[in-house]
Amino acid sequence: MEFTAKQIADFIGGKVEGDNNSTVNTFAKIEEGAKGAISFLSNPKYTQYIYDTDSSIVLINEDVVLEKPVSTTLIRVKNAYECIAKLLHLYETSKPKRTGIDTLAFVSPKAIVGDDVYIGAFAYIGDNVTIGDGTQIYPHTVIEDGAEIGERCVIHPNVTVYHGCKLGNNVTIHAGSVIGADGFGFAPNDEGYDKIPQIGIVTIEDNVEIGANTCIDRSTMGSTIIRKGVKLDNLIQVAHNCEIGENTVMSAQVGIAGSTKIGSWCMFGGQVGLAGHIQIGDKVFLGAQSGVPGNIKSDQTLIGTPPMEPKAYFKSQAIFRKLPELYKQINELQKQVDELKKK
Repeated sequence: MEFTAKQIADFIGGKVEGDNNSTVNTFAKIEEGAKGAISFLSNPKYTQYIYDTDSSIVLINEDVVLEKPVSTTLIRVKNAYECIAKLLHLYETSKPKRTGIDTLAFVSPKAIVGDDVYIGAFAYIGDNVTIGDGTQIYPHTVIEDGAEIGERCVIHPNVTVYHGCKLGNNVTIHAGSVIGADGFGFAPNDEGYDKIPQIGIVTIEDNVEIGANTCIDRSTMGSTIIRKGVKLDNLIQVAHNCEIGENTVMSAQVGIAGSTKIGSWCMFGGQVGLAGHIQIGDKVFLGAQSGVPGNIKSDQTLIGTPPMEPKAYFKSQAIFRKLPELYKQINELQKQVDELKKK
């Protein structure tokens, strides 16, 4: 499908500078622009490319001042990054969706499957599973007995949803993720460890997206809960009985120990680690590789282990690099002090 600059501007509330009739049918990064493509500029580091890009249309923030003329058609908007996201979403949702149950899939006769559902080859749907309208379940996915899948979910290949777990509407789970494996519960005894049965479930609310190979463990009792709007990257571990608040986002390799409660609208960088049985407030921003041993109150931006304010963290890191030199100086001073004492 092709769209004109005017059609796009009307959809996103932008203003065209250039040819209203310029058309596009695909997307491209501004530095890799091609005729018939739309690109965007939101990071000033990429401004140099706008003067030479071959893209037919470029979205640009309305307050950007260019140093020289450009040959491409511009659409000025308040937030170019936000607008390109809207267009990408429109493009993705306009693709035809798969429907129907593949003859090589297994669907229990006790399962309840909604309308316009797609179930791919070698998928397994267990007893008493319910699947809502418009949901897509890709090949080799396993939905175990009693699990509930809402409407318009997309579950990519090789996902496993264990027994009894519940997914809301518009949930996306990427390949290889495991929802509802046993929490890591063992009690030491004289001969080793006794396994503590994990009899709870995982509950995932509406509009959640979970990246590839992420694991969310079922609770010992009750439920591990992922609230609505949460976005989890690839390779994240959420332990048993955790709760992640609404619209919180986490980058890859975050690890959360058991029974930790996280507030809403938090943002965690890559490889953040949280101890168990702690509480994190709302709107807490943790820099990459932060290690969190205790509770954190709301509305804070922190980094490091233990986490501290960024300014203090970077000052401490500057001092840390000087420690070998300072250590030598302290030893020299100690020798001088010892000599003075002898005299």
